[in-house]
Amino acid sequence: MTKQNDGKLNQLERTLPEGLIVDAGWMERHGYSTSLRSQYVSSGWLVQPARGTYKRPLGELTWEKVIVSLQKLLGSDLIVGGRTALDLQGFSHYVSASGLSKIHLYGTKAPPSWLAKLPLKETFRFHRSQVLFKSATGSIRELPGSSDWPMKVSTTERALLELLDELPNRESFHQVDMLVDGLRTLSPKRLQSLLADCKSVKVKRLFFWFAERHNHVWLNQIDRGSLDLGTGKRMLVKGGKLDPKYLITIPEDIGAPV
Repeated sequence: MTKQNDGKLNQLERTLPEGLIVDAGWMERHGYSTSLRSQYVSSGWLVQPARGTYKRPLGELTWEKVIVSLQKLLGSDLIVGGRTALDLQGFSHYVSASGLSKIHLYGTKAPPSWLAKLPLKETFRFHRSQVLFKSATGSIRELPGSSDWPMKVSTTERALLELLDELPNRESFHQVDMLVDGLRTLSPKRLQSLLADCKSVKVKRLFFWFAERHNHVWLNQIDRGSLDLGTGKRMLVKGGKLDPKYLITIPEDIGAPV
Protein backbone atom coordinates (compact mmCIF):
# COMPACT_ATOMS: atom_id res chain seq x y z
CA MET A 1 0.00 0.00 0.00
CA THR A 2 1.29 3.47 -0.82
CA LYS A 3 2.12 5.96 1.90
CA GLN A 4 -0.80 8.11 0.76
CA ASN A 5 -3.27 5.24 1.05
CA ASP A 6 -1.79 4.29 4.41
CA GLY A 7 -2.56 7.83 5.58
CA LYS A 8 -6.10 7.53 4.28
CA LEU A 9 -6.56 4.34 6.29
CA ASN A 10 -5.35 6.09 9.45
CA GLN A 11 -7.75 8.91 8.71
CA LEU A 12 -10.61 6.43 8.37
CA GLU A 13 -9.85 5.01 11.80
CA ARG A 14 -10.21 8.53 13.23
CA THR A 15 -13.36 9.57 11.37
CA LEU A 16 -15.34 6.32 11.32
CA PRO A 17 -15.83 5.01 14.88
CA GLU A 18 -15.99 1.25 15.38
CA GLY A 19 -19.52 -0.07 15.10
CA LEU A 20 -20.88 2.87 13.09
CA ILE A 21 -21.83 2.66 9.43
CA VAL A 22 -21.57 4.99 6.44
CA ASP A 23 -22.60 4.88 2.80
CA ALA A 24 -20.74 5.28 -0.48
CA GLY A 25 -21.58 8.99 -0.60
CA TRP A 26 -19.87 9.60 2.74
CA MET A 27 -16.82 7.66 1.57
CA GLU A 28 -16.62 9.67 -1.64
CA ARG A 29 -16.91 12.99 0.22
CA HIS A 30 -14.03 11.94 2.45
CA GLY A 31 -11.81 11.04 -0.47
CA TYR A 32 -12.24 7.26 -0.69
CA SER A 33 -12.69 6.26 -4.32
CA THR A 34 -14.54 3.15 -5.48
CA SER A 35 -11.28 1.35 -6.15
CA LEU A 36 -9.83 2.29 -2.76
CA ARG A 37 -12.98 1.11 -0.99
CA SER A 38 -12.80 -2.19 -2.88
CA GLN A 39 -9.18 -2.56 -1.80
CA TYR A 40 -10.09 -1.94 1.84
CA VAL A 41 -12.93 -4.48 1.69
CA SER A 42 -10.69 -7.09 0.02
CA SER A 43 -8.03 -6.54 2.68
CA GLY A 44 -10.55 -6.83 5.52
CA TRP A 45 -10.16 -3.24 6.73
CA LEU A 46 -13.79 -2.56 5.86
CA VAL A 47 -16.89 -4.76 5.70
CA GLN A 48 -20.15 -4.17 3.84
CA PRO A 49 -23.24 -5.02 5.93
CA ALA A 50 -25.39 -4.17 2.88
CA ARG A 51 -24.55 -3.10 -0.63
CA GLY A 52 -23.33 0.50 -0.68
CA THR A 53 -22.58 0.60 3.05
CA TYR A 54 -19.31 0.33 4.94
CA LYS A 55 -18.11 -0.15 8.49
CA ARG A 56 -14.91 -1.16 10.21
CA PRO A 57 -14.84 -4.89 11.02
CA LEU A 58 -14.80 -4.48 14.80
CA GLY A 59 -17.88 -3.49 16.75
CA GLU A 60 -21.26 -5.18 16.52
CA LEU A 61 -23.78 -3.54 14.24
CA THR A 62 -26.90 -2.69 16.26
CA TRP A 63 -29.98 -0.69 15.34
CA GLU A 64 -28.94 2.01 17.84
CA LYS A 65 -25.55 2.41 16.16
CA VAL A 66 -27.23 2.58 12.76
CA ILE A 67 -29.44 5.45 13.95
CA VAL A 68 -26.47 7.23 15.53
CA SER A 69 -24.64 6.85 12.21
CA LEU A 70 -27.55 8.39 10.31
CA GLN A 71 -27.82 11.28 12.78
CA LYS A 72 -24.16 12.06 13.43
CA LEU A 73 -22.29 11.00 10.29
CA LEU A 74 -24.80 11.05 7.45
CA GLY A 75 -26.68 14.26 8.24
CA SER A 76 -30.14 12.71 8.55
CA ASP A 77 -32.85 14.45 10.57
CA LEU A 78 -34.39 11.10 11.54
CA ILE A 79 -35.20 10.66 15.23
CA VAL A 80 -36.50 7.71 17.20
CA GLY A 81 -40.10 8.37 18.20
CA GLY A 82 -43.50 6.97 19.14
CA ARG A 83 -43.62 3.63 20.91
CA THR A 84 -39.85 3.10 20.54
CA ALA A 85 -39.00 6.41 22.23
CA LEU A 86 -41.38 5.62 25.08
CA ASP A 87 -39.73 2.23 25.54
CA LEU A 88 -36.26 3.79 25.63
CA GLN A 89 -37.43 6.27 28.29
CA GLY A 90 -38.65 3.59 30.67
CA PHE A 91 -42.22 2.86 29.65
CA SER A 92 -41.67 -0.58 28.14
CA HIS A 93 -43.94 -2.18 30.75
CA TYR A 94 -46.85 -0.18 29.34
CA VAL A 95 -46.37 -0.87 25.64
CA SER A 96 -46.69 -3.90 23.41
CA ALA A 97 -44.91 -7.10 24.35
CA SER A 98 -43.26 -7.03 20.94
CA GLY A 99 -40.82 -4.54 22.48
CA LEU A 100 -38.20 -3.12 20.17
CA SER A 101 -38.74 -5.46 17.24
CA LYS A 102 -40.02 -2.49 15.22
CA ILE A 103 -38.17 0.81 15.42
CA HIS A 104 -40.31 3.89 14.75
CA LEU A 105 -38.44 6.69 12.99
CA TYR A 106 -39.68 10.23 12.36
CA GLY A 107 -38.20 12.76 9.97
CA THR A 108 -38.81 15.01 7.00
CA LYS A 109 -37.04 12.70 4.53
CA ALA A 110 -37.30 8.93 4.18
CA PRO A 111 -34.31 6.88 5.33
CA PRO A 112 -31.94 5.42 2.72
CA SER A 113 -33.11 2.23 1.03
CA TRP A 114 -30.19 0.24 2.44
CA LEU A 115 -31.59 0.61 5.95
CA ALA A 116 -34.11 -2.18 5.28
CA LYS A 117 -31.37 -4.45 3.91
CA LEU A 118 -29.10 -4.46 6.96
CA PRO A 119 -28.65 -7.79 8.80
CA LEU A 120 -30.62 -6.75 11.89
CA LYS A 121 -33.43 -8.55 13.70
CA GLU A 122 -35.27 -5.26 14.10
CA THR A 123 -37.26 -3.60 11.32
CA PHE A 124 -37.83 0.11 10.80
CA ARG A 125 -41.05 2.02 10.23
CA PHE A 126 -40.77 5.55 8.87
CA HIS A 127 -43.23 8.37 9.63
CA ARG A 128 -43.11 11.82 8.05
CA SER A 129 -42.97 14.29 10.94
CA GLN A 130 -44.60 17.06 8.93
CA VAL A 131 -47.80 15.02 8.62
CA LEU A 132 -48.39 15.27 12.38
CA PHE A 133 -46.57 18.47 13.33
CA LYS A 134 -46.24 21.85 11.62
CA SER A 135 -42.64 22.44 12.68
CA ALA A 136 -41.68 18.73 12.46
CA THR A 137 -38.47 19.12 14.47
CA GLY A 138 -39.47 20.28 17.98
CA SER A 139 -39.28 18.57 21.38
CA ILE A 140 -36.31 16.28 20.88
CA ARG A 141 -33.87 15.02 23.50
CA GLU A 142 -30.68 13.01 23.45
CA LEU A 143 -30.29 9.66 25.17
CA PRO A 144 -27.10 7.67 25.68
CA GLY A 145 -26.83 5.19 22.83
CA SER A 146 -25.03 1.88 22.64
CA SER A 147 -21.93 3.71 21.47
CA ASP A 148 -20.08 6.79 22.66
CA TRP A 149 -22.56 8.95 20.74
CA PRO A 150 -25.95 10.06 22.11
CA MET A 151 -29.07 9.25 20.10
CA LYS A 152 -31.81 11.78 19.32
CA VAL A 153 -35.30 10.70 20.35
CA SER A 154 -38.70 12.31 20.85
CA THR A 155 -39.39 13.60 24.34
CA THR A 156 -41.98 11.63 26.28
CA GLU A 157 -44.60 14.29 25.49
CA ARG A 158 -43.97 14.21 21.75
CA ALA A 159 -43.71 10.40 21.70
CA LEU A 160 -47.14 10.20 23.35
CA LEU A 161 -48.75 12.24 20.56
CA GLU A 162 -46.93 10.13 17.98
CA LEU A 163 -48.29 6.99 19.66
CA LEU A 164 -51.83 8.38 19.72
CA ASP A 165 -51.56 8.95 15.98
CA GLU A 166 -51.23 5.17 15.58
CA LEU A 167 -54.69 4.57 17.08
CA PRO A 168 -56.81 2.69 16.27
CA ASN A 169 -55.27 0.67 13.42
CA ARG A 170 -51.72 0.01 14.66
CA GLU A 171 -51.97 0.45 18.42
CA SER A 172 -54.31 -0.81 21.11
CA PHE A 173 -56.61 1.49 23.08
CA HIS A 174 -56.02 -0.61 26.17
CA GLN A 175 -52.23 -0.46 25.97
CA VAL A 176 -52.31 3.30 25.41
CA ASP A 177 -54.72 3.60 28.34
CA MET A 178 -52.26 1.83 30.64
CA LEU A 179 -49.42 3.98 29.38
CA VAL A 180 -51.21 7.30 29.91
CA ASP A 181 -52.11 6.19 33.44
CA GLY A 182 -48.38 6.10 34.25
CA LEU A 183 -47.49 9.47 32.70
CA ARG A 184 -47.71 11.56 35.86
CA THR A 185 -44.73 13.87 35.37
CA LEU A 186 -45.18 15.32 31.89
CA SER A 187 -44.29 18.94 31.18
CA PRO A 188 -47.44 21.09 30.68
CA LYS A 189 -45.41 23.76 28.90
CA ARG A 190 -43.99 21.24 26.43
CA LEU A 191 -47.41 19.67 25.92
CA GLN A 192 -49.00 23.05 25.25
CA SER A 193 -46.42 23.81 22.58
CA LEU A 194 -46.74 20.39 20.97
CA LEU A 195 -50.53 20.45 20.94
CA ALA A 196 -50.50 23.89 19.31
CA ASP A 197 -48.09 22.53 16.71
CA CYS A 198 -50.09 19.32 16.14
CA LYS A 199 -52.12 19.11 12.90
CA SER A 200 -54.25 16.12 13.89
CA VAL A 201 -57.68 16.78 15.43
CA LYS A 202 -57.91 13.07 16.22
CA VAL A 203 -54.66 13.08 18.20
CA LYS A 204 -55.60 16.19 20.19
CA ARG A 205 -59.03 14.85 21.11
CA LEU A 206 -57.57 11.50 22.12
CA PHE A 207 -54.94 13.25 24.22
CA PHE A 208 -57.55 15.13 26.25
CA TRP A 209 -59.81 12.10 26.53
CA PHE A 210 -57.07 9.88 27.98
CA ALA A 211 -55.67 12.67 30.20
CA GLU A 212 -59.09 13.44 31.68
CA ARG A 213 -59.79 9.75 32.16
CA HIS A 214 -56.73 9.48 34.42
CA ASN A 215 -57.19 12.91 36.03
CA HIS A 216 -53.56 13.98 35.69
CA VAL A 217 -52.55 17.13 37.59
CA TRP A 218 -50.58 18.56 34.66
CA LEU A 219 -53.76 18.71 32.59
CA ASN A 220 -54.97 21.67 34.69
CA GLN A 221 -52.06 23.75 33.38
CA ILE A 222 -52.92 23.29 29.69
CA ASP A 223 -55.00 25.97 27.97
CA ARG A 224 -57.25 23.88 25.76
CA GLY A 225 -59.26 26.95 24.76
CA SER A 226 -56.35 28.11 22.61
CA LEU A 227 -56.25 24.80 20.72
CA ASP A 228 -58.19 23.85 17.60
CA LEU A 229 -60.05 20.62 18.30
CA GLY A 230 -62.06 20.79 15.09
CA THR A 231 -65.76 20.12 14.64
CA GLY A 232 -67.88 17.07 13.93
CA LYS A 233 -67.60 13.45 14.98
CA ARG A 234 -64.61 11.18 14.47
CA MET A 235 -65.38 7.48 14.18
CA LEU A 236 -62.27 5.73 15.42
CA VAL A 237 -63.76 2.38 16.43
CA LYS A 238 -66.42 0.66 14.35
CA GLY A 239 -69.30 -0.19 16.63
CA GLY A 240 -67.74 1.77 19.50
CA LYS A 241 -69.45 4.23 21.82
CA LEU A 242 -69.43 7.97 21.18
CA ASP A 243 -67.83 10.19 23.79
CA PRO A 244 -70.21 13.18 23.98
CA LYS A 245 -67.52 15.72 24.93
CA TYR A 246 -64.82 14.97 22.37
CA LEU A 247 -67.07 13.34 19.75
CA ILE A 248 -64.82 10.34 19.20
CA THR A 249 -65.86 6.70 19.23
CA ILE A 250 -64.02 4.51 21.70
CA PRO A 251 -64.19 0.78 22.47
CA GLU A 252 -67.28 -0.35 24.36
CA ASP A 253 -65.22 -2.18 26.95
CA ILE A 254 -63.09 0.80 28.03
CA GLY A 255 -64.41 2.95 30.86
CA ALA A 256 -65.57 6.52 30.51
CA PRO A 257 -63.29 9.37 31.64
CA VAL A 258 -63.54 10.10 35.36
